[in-house]
Amino acid sequence: MTIETVPFDAAAYLASPEAQAELIADALHTGDAAYIANAIGVVARARGMSQIARDAGVTREALYKALSPTGDPRLSTFLGVMKALNMEVTAKPVEDALAE
Repeated sequence: MTIETVPFDAAAYLASPEAQAELIADALHTGDAAYIANAIGVVARARGMSQIARDAGVTREALYKALSPTGDPRLSTFLGVMKALNMEVTAKPVEDALAE
């Protein structure tokens, strides 16, 4: 008997804006560019990639490519997608840096 499997898609489990923001915040916290791009891609798929691409001013194909695990989105693409997702990027000092 063979076992049937289906690909896992995290986008199917990120229904709330809070859960989506938490994923992106976690990715940003790591500083891992590939994880950040992937997390934003997952959230964009959860919201509808075509609409996010239109709102960000890029083609759907370009957005898929930029947010793929091997993609490297331009800063303007990153900021456009974050705006289309109704999310903001903030900065704060790292606590270790404050102690110095």
